[in-house]
Amino acid sequence: MNRTAFAALAAASLLAAAPSYAAEGADQQAAAPDVAGRAGATAVKDVVVTANRSAQPIERVGASVTVLTQAVIEARQTTAVAELLAQTPSVNYSRNGGPGTVTSLRIRGAEGHHTVVLIDGVKLNDPSSTQGGFDFGNLLVGDAARIEVLRGAQSTLWGSQAIGGVVNIVTTEPTEAFQGSLDAEAGARGTTYFRGGVGGANERLSWRLAASRYSTDGYSAYATGTEDDGYDNTGLSGRLNLKITDAVSVDLRSVWSSGRVDLDAWNGDSRDYGKTQELVAYAGLNFDLLDGRFRNRIGYAHTDTDRRNFNPDNKIQTLTFDAEGQNRRWEYQGAFAVTETLNATFGVEHEKSEMKSRSLGDWNPNAEYGRGEAELNSVYGQVQWTVLDGLTLTGGLRYDDHAHYGDNLLGQVAAAWSLNDGATVLRASWGQGFRAPGLYELYSEYGNLDLQPEEVDSWEIGVEQRLFDRAVVSATYFQRESDNEIDYNGCAEVEGRPNDPLCVIGKYIDDEGKERDLLRYGYYRNVLKTEAQGVELIGRVDVTDRLNVSANYTWTDAKNASGNYDGKRLMRRPEHMANLAADYDWAFGLKTGLSVRYVGESFNDLENAVKVDAFTLVDLRASYPIDDNLEVYGRIENAFDEEYQTVLGYGTAGRGVFGGVRVRF
Repeated sequence: MNRTAFAALAAASLLAAAPSYAAEGADQQAAAPDVAGRAGATAVKDVVVTANRSAQPIERVGASVTVLTQAVIEARQTTAVAELLAQTPSVNYSRNGGPGTVTSLRIRGAEGHHTVVLIDGVKLNDPSSTQGGFDFGNLLVGDAARIEVLRGAQSTLWGSQAIGGVVNIVTTEPTEAFQGSLDAEAGARGTTYFRGGVGGANERLSWRLAASRYSTDGYSAYATGTEDDGYDNTGLSGRLNLKITDAVSVDLRSVWSSGRVDLDAWNGDSRDYGKTQELVAYAGLNFDLLDGRFRNRIGYAHTDTDRRNFNPDNKIQTLTFDAEGQNRRWEYQGAFAVTETLNATFGVEHEKSEMKSRSLGDWNPNAEYGRGEAELNSVYGQVQWTVLDGLTLTGGLRYDDHAHYGDNLLGQVAAAWSLNDGATVLRASWGQGFRAPGLYELYSEYGNLDLQPEEVDSWEIGVEQRLFDRAVVSATYFQRESDNEIDYNGCAEVEGRPNDPLCVIGKYIDDEGKERDLLRYGYYRNVLKTEAQGVELIGRVDVTDRLNVSANYTWTDAKNASGNYDGKRLMRRPEHMANLAADYDWAFGLKTGLSVRYVGESFNDLENAVKVDAFTLVDLRASYPIDDNLEVYGRIENAFDEEYQTVLGYGTAGRGVFGGVRVRF
């Protein structure tokens, strides 16, 4: 993208787009659910849930949050959640090939494993994955009705991994006695995607069942490969809420997915493939006291992720990687409206994580598992007080007792000041983060038992301004400092000897009868310190009653702040990112839209010697309602067939045309 085009896109960010998509869609008029999936007590136009673990008007929230409503999700027509989130401020992802391959999502330049991912308030992070983060590769839109993206350190309410931010996906909840949906689409590269659900609600019972099936022939995961690498995913979900009395209810929810993806070797085409199964289950008891002023929830959440990779060309052992991670969490949460202006949220959590992982093949067909487990007990509390008309202050503390790393106390404060009848909102927040080393970092074949916890301080300040009842613009400055951040360190030999004693895992006798050091490929270590700062410019303008334009621009300076790479930019953190979207509703019912996504230059290595080029993607979309129950839609992804990479050496999609139908009944 040339400088003129980049400047035009940055200018559009200043003059156009929305600080959140929260204002889009009539579904915002209803009460939002809380993190347990229950209807919120406050029915206001713009409501966010994730920031305070309970429904709050957006003008009272001091942190930066973006809300994608069902109307926005459907309008964008994007099937992968990571690609949808990349259209929001400060969010970028990298992927090792096509759909289904390992996908890391980064918020404000933080590591991928510094983002907590939730479905209906249940954490999805996998203890057996690399550094314990969540892999977005298998996460499709499915039955999602709402997605909230909370940016910045949020460990006080959401736990140790919420250093970069929180992504909460809320599944569809029925509102009528019986209703259903069916979406079907097909397109480029032999891609098909079917999803549907049925459910109903009355005064006592609300339920929904949903299923989806995605399949694609794909493209080569290796950038210059010649054979396609396909992907298949099957998903099921269900939710049930039973009101025993007006004040007591039971929640049951579960989401399950199974995916198979073709993989390539690091240096070319191969027949490798991987299988992943993920299960999320939740059971909760909700009870309200004091005429609904005191809301309580007791819940049990369970997640299980099973991942296996295979190489059918191996002669002895085709299984090459085998890992399983489990989380079990008991929790109590209370929300007490002390007065109309003073609210308190508090809770207790007990979490037990387990993992096992091994790499094997013909070279080691009977490899032993690396196993680990950890327990964490937590207590948190937060008070939100509207001290005067328009000014809301929020403060919270979290106490963690980790089985291996002891006690830790975190704090967070925020302020939101709504002025001029809500036309101007000032926001500021400061928060701490604490992340104990993950089980994979400690106990896998790359583990290091000497690791220390990561510690983070993060703050932001911003302003939002409504203009002429047609436009909203905002600007936010953020900064983050991380100590003891954990990263992977590769091992090598220098003049026949290991370059690091932690690379030696044993001894062996070579062909000449000499004893030699047995090396591993690498291990995890604390890299001391990193820093990030940046600016988010966001806005929206309704040019006419039929045309609206939205955009966002993010400048991020994320770099190492100590050691051999002091001052070097962090890997795969573009300094500049921008999104532009324009939608037009024609008088005869047709809706058309344009999306432009710009990702600036980044580096593929710690030394900043190998660049990943900047790229610009343009998508076109259209939809047309046949009647109140049937809509047809279509899109062109990467309309100008841009060649690009998010990780050097891995393939990405060219131009693709897709079309489908939506049925609502």
